[in-house]
Amino acid sequence: MTDIKAKSSAAPVPDLVAPAPARRRPIPAILVIVAGAAIVLALTYTLPPFRNYQLATVGAYFCVTAGLTVLTGLNGQLSLGHGALMATGAYTLALAQNKWINLPLSFLLAILVTTAVGAVIGLAAARLRGPYLAGLTLAVAIVVPSVTSTFDETFNSDQGLSVVLNPPPGTIPMERWQAWLCWAGALVTVLLLVLLVRGRFGRDLRAVRDDETAAKLAGINVARTQVLAFVVSAACAGLAGALFAFLAQSVSPGAFPLTLSLFLVMAIVIGGLGSLIGSLLGAVLLVLLPTLSQSIAEQTGSHRLEGNLALVVFGVVLVVVMLAAPGGLASIRIKFRRNR
Repeated sequence: MTDIKAKSSAAPVPDLVAPAPARRRPIPAILVIVAGAAIVLALTYTLPPFRNYQLATVGAYFCVTAGLTVLTGLNGQLSLGHGALMATGAYTLALAQNKWINLPLSFLLAILVTTAVGAVIGLAAARLRGPYLAGLTLAVAIVVPSVTSTFDETFNSDQGLSVVLNPPPGTIPMERWQAWLCWAGALVTVLLLVLLVRGRFGRDLRAVRDDETAAKLAGINVARTQVLAFVVSAACAGLAGALFAFLAQSVSPGAFPLTLSLFLVMAIVIGGLGSLIGSLLGAVLLVLLPTLSQSIAEQTGSHRLEGNLALVVFGVVLVVVMLAAPGGLASIRIKFRRNR
């Protein structure tokens, strides 16, 4: 019995936080968050304005990729509709800001509305599996932008809505202020997710992902766990969408196309499913690869490539990474630490 327990405790388990090497205590999550906040703060004072804007965009993407890796990586539910959930959060923030001009209240309302939408989708998703679940979320990704294009009076159709914002406090540049707010949202989101999945909820997620029948025999409510996973992920997507509306200071259906949902899934797969480091790497790729694709299209002088080249580049990177590191980019770091 002693040998069996020793072997089971040493077995690697995919998780949001990479397993620590033997005889090493894991670093507390709050220290990692504080260190991350210090790094971001230092970068915002050294980077030029455009790079600060890109840094802010990475933080906004980090919110949604972290939530999506909980849903797909830890619970095994494939969602192709997170771009639509981001659109829900973005439009809610725009409508709230244009009425109240209260940014904290608008962010809170965007998260709550998107969470409610995620709960409705999660209730339906809990009854579906595999391609049927993917088909449902794909339909959501198509329907939500269509709804915003249809209702002229509320959403201003394809022209979208502008977002009314107060100027940054003091003499803080706008790009630096955007980076601070986006990364504050990202770091708080990551901290809450780590605390959530390290407890009983995280164990339930993995149990349902690995074997639903065994999870039921262990007394886990499978449907409730799946719905809660979707709700948590939807809340993260709603915050990300609100941050994107804050960044662009406008929102329109064209900002949340179907390809965005595909990019999000590819990003967490390339980065590494079930890993926070992987979701961060995926967020970085979501900013860098489209920029690289745009520069390639400009150099070749072909305007037709601009819309599709980013998807091609993501596909090529996905194939290369899956051949070289099937566990994603984050698995390379884990293997290196184990081999030391």
